[in-house]
Amino acid sequence: MVVRARVLISGVVQGVFFRHYTNLRANELGVNGWVKNTIDGKVEAIFEGEKEKVDELIKWCHRGPSGAKVTEVNVDWEDYRDEFDSFSIGGW
Repeated sequence: MVVRARVLISGVVQGVFFRHYTNLRANELGVNGWVKNTIDGKVEAIFEGEKEKVDELIKWCHRGPSGAKVTEVNVDWEDYRDEFDSFSIGGW
């Protein structure tokens, strides 16, 4: 089953290469979508792919890279749109 999740990660998640490592992990798992910083200091992402792979990426987001201190991960499940053919890093 393919799914789509909008994920919002809070804590010390900017300036610790969170987007870079999310991109690497998403590519390893074959998950498409994007990740970007938000103006209020969070990281937002859209993940599309096989449910078990998206779940694994979300689980990783609870830890993040070594410099991150994740305090909260909010996940909103959305209708799968088949909108992406790769994963990318966005700006703000």
